[in-house]
Amino acid sequence: MMRRYAGIQVRNGKIMSIWDEVAVEETYLLYLNGSLLTRLVASPDRLRELGAGFVICEGLAPEVESVHVTAANEIFVEASSVRAVTGWELRSCGAYGLADEPEPVTAALSPTSKRCEALSYLRYGRSVTPQEVMAVRDGIESDTWMKTGGVHSAVLFTHGKPVVSVCDVGRHNTIDKVVGYAGLNGIDRSSSIIGCSGRQPGAMVKKVANAGIPVIVSRASSTDQGIAAAEKAGVTLICFAREGRFTIYTHPGRVAGVPESI
Repeated sequence: MMRRYAGIQVRNGKIMSIWDEVAVEETYLLYLNGSLLTRLVASPDRLRELGAGFVICEGLAPEVESVHVTAANEIFVEASSVRAVTGWELRSCGAYGLADEPEPVTAALSPTSKRCEALSYLRYGRSVTPQEVMAVRDGIESDTWMKTGGVHSAVLFTHGKPVVSVCDVGRHNTIDKVVGYAGLNGIDRSSSIIGCSGRQPGAMVKKVANAGIPVIVSRASSTDQGIAAAEKAGVTLICFAREGRFTIYTHPGRVAGVPESI
């Protein structure tokens, strides 16, 4: 969602009156099985997806049963098989990493076994072509992102086709929303790819791993902890996906035509 605001722009020594499109943010209380879980600052759209995705991406439950949003900015999520969380503090940011370390996305991911020449990359599950990586990169762009410069974007691709695209003032929220969309619509996350505009620190990568999605494509960079988390969780982390290039940091065997090392 965007709103127009007046401003005074100074450009090349000239002063003029302008109207700018500005991203909208709201604050929401998120409840899990009736108990207050956290406070989220987010864009006011796809709130059911936000609630569902947050629970899945933080490793609190593998799936959710229902999500209800009230007019009082409350998001109520119901889920079974909820993991226990200790040392919880009410926060207002999406970078949590509440649960234990994510389960590996696929098998055979130890540093020794994954480099064995006999290992079939079919054991990595989802594969991707370089052309698909660039298609995901192109799908990240949105009108809201380009008009405001104040949001992050994410897109979910499944079987080579875009399924959903979202924008949000928080980059973590964009991951939650696309994962929540997949969870609420029965989409196979293990056959999906997430593309996002933001950088990839450890907490972002762990969200994707908790969701069981094997490939991340980002227009931005990673951090050392993002790379470490992707390596450990079996996620193929692709960053700097820009015109004509991208960089693979972990598990390159999922990318067709790319050797495991050079």
